[in-house]
Amino acid sequence: MKRLYFPSLIVLLLCLSSCSVITGIFKAGAVVGIISVIVVIALIIWIASMFRGK
Repeated sequence: MKRLYFPSLIVLLLCLSSCSVITGIFKAGAVVGIISVIVVIALIIWIASMFRGK
């Protein structure tokens, strides 16, 4: 089993570039950040409209 593990690890490391992995993480972080800001702003507007309406 160890004979199969090491070459598979080498192939995996050669196929995955660390820069592309980090770029994907930052892109996902940016998207999550933008969505969370939009949700917070919408929540503030909704709460403000509840107090103004009455």
